[in-house]
Amino acid sequence: MERKVLLVSCVVGFLGLLSAATSFGAEATRIKLSQVEFVTPNQCIYPRSPALPLGLTAALALMVSQIVINFATGCICCTKAPQIPDSSWKVALISFVLSWFTFVIAFLLLLTTAALNERRGEESIYFGNYYCYIVKPGVFAGCAILSVASVAFGIVYYITLAEGKDGNNNSCGSMYQNHGGIAMGQPQIPNQISQEPVFVHEDTYFRRQFT
Repeated sequence: MERKVLLVSCVVGFLGLLSAATSFGAEATRIKLSQVEFVTPNQCIYPRSPALPLGLTAALALMVSQIVINFATGCICCTKAPQIPDSSWKVALISFVLSWFTFVIAFLLLLTTAALNERRGEESIYFGNYYCYIVKPGVFAGCAILSVASVAFGIVYYITLAEGKDGNNNSCGSMYQNHGGIAMGQPQIPNQISQEPVFVHEDTYFRRQFT
């Protein structure tokens, strides 16, 4: 059980770090305002940037990590068991919700930002004026932080449930072992001396009195 928990945690942690690293890489290589050429009257020329494949790689790694952690733990509605303590279940449930919340935000932002960063010969109109759209600084970096948070909450969720189940299984096993050492024989009750009265013949009684 410990090997499985360690293996899943390492795989998910690696995918989370990969997602964060590629997100920071996309942040460093995103198209800057100084790199865009505005051609009069209504055309923007964007240079090529590796931010798109980096952003898609980050989104893919994050999605795979979420699939692995949820496949390892099973369905949330089927995981709760009477043997799991309420405190462990609350921690696992909160971690599960936060993991999915941060995952959805990071995943959608990575896809949207990577797509918006790859614009070719397009322009936008704002109050009748043309301008060239670029991804604002810090968006990819924010996705990296959200990716790490999502993976961290997922690992906490998985480990909490795994330890809760394993601990209760061990306690049940020890309880059964203690029951196995109890003797199941019938109680040995010593023979009690009969308290019923003994009748003695009258002649015998008188003879004992006079002897």
